[in-house]
Amino acid sequence: MKLTILINCPDQSGIIRSVTTFIHQQKGNVVYLDQHVDKQAGVFFMRLKSEFEQELDLPKFKEDFGRGLATGFNMEWDAYTDEYRPKMAIFVSKYNHCLYDLLSRYNSRELSVDIPFILSNHKDLEYVAEQFNIPYFHIPVTKENKAEAEDKQLELLKKYGVDFIVLARYMQIVSPKVIDEFPQKIINIHHSFLPAFAGAKPYHAAFNRGVKIIGATSHYVTEDLDEGPIIEQDVTTVSHTHSVKDFIAKGRDLERIVLSRAVQLHVARKTMVYNNKTVIFS
Repeated sequence: MKLTILINCPDQSGIIRSVTTFIHQQKGNVVYLDQHVDKQAGVFFMRLKSEFEQELDLPKFKEDFGRGLATGFNMEWDAYTDEYRPKMAIFVSKYNHCLYDLLSRYNSRELSVDIPFILSNHKDLEYVAEQFNIPYFHIPVTKENKAEAEDKQLELLKKYGVDFIVLARYMQIVSPKVIDEFPQKIINIHHSFLPAFAGAKPYHAAFNRGVKIIGATSHYVTEDLDEGPIIEQDVTTVSHTHSVKDFIAKGRDLERIVLSRAVQLHVARKTMVYNNKTVIFS
C-alpha cells in the first residue's frame, strides 16, 4: 500500500524526524519527501509518500497519528491512499474545449479519477457526455431560480459522493452555498487578462490594446470572484500579426493545458492552500 501525507503546522524543530520515525514504526518506508517553510508566516509544509509491505489499517493509522504527532505539533493534515480514485464532477456551459480535453485524458487513463456526471445550465453539450458514456444533468440557472438550482446541484453532488468539482468553462458564479460544501475543492479556469480586460469580450479588448502576452489561470474557487488561490498558470506570446481569432484560439489552447495541469496536481495531492496562496509540490 502507498500512502501520501500532507502536513502544515507552525514551524518548529523535529517535525521531519518525528514523522519519518512514526512511519518507520508502522513498518513503512519513506519513498518521497518534500518540505517548505514560509519564513514570513512561520509555517511548515510537507508532502510525504511512503510504502507499506503489508496492508495498512488506515483508520487506526490516522487515529494514532492524530492523537500523537498531529496534536503535539498542532498540525493540519490528512492522509490518502493511492488506491482511492477521487470522484470529479464537471460543470460546463456551452464551450466544449476544456470538457473534451478532460474527458480525453480521463478516457486514456491519464487522469486517475472517476467522473460520475457532467452538469450544465444548458443542453448544448449533452452529445459530448453521450460520446463518453457519462451521465449528463441539465439544471437551468436564472436569477429567479439560482437558489433552487444550487440545491439540486448539491443533491446530485451528495448522491454521487463527489470529492471535487471542475468548472470547465461553467459561465455561472458559484455561490457560498456550494463553495462552503467544497472548500478548496472547486477548480476554475479563466483567461489571465483580469482585471485589466474584464467583460464579455476580453480577447477583443486585449487585441485592441495590442497586448504581447496572453495567458490562462486555474485556481480554487472562493467567495471573492476569480481571486482564489492560484494552482497553475501559463502564457504565450502574440503580436500584431495575430487576429482576434488567433488570440481566442491560443487562449483556448492555454485554458485546456492549464486546467488539466491544475486537475492533475489536485488529484496527485500536490497542492496545499494557506492564506489564499498555494504551495505546489513537485
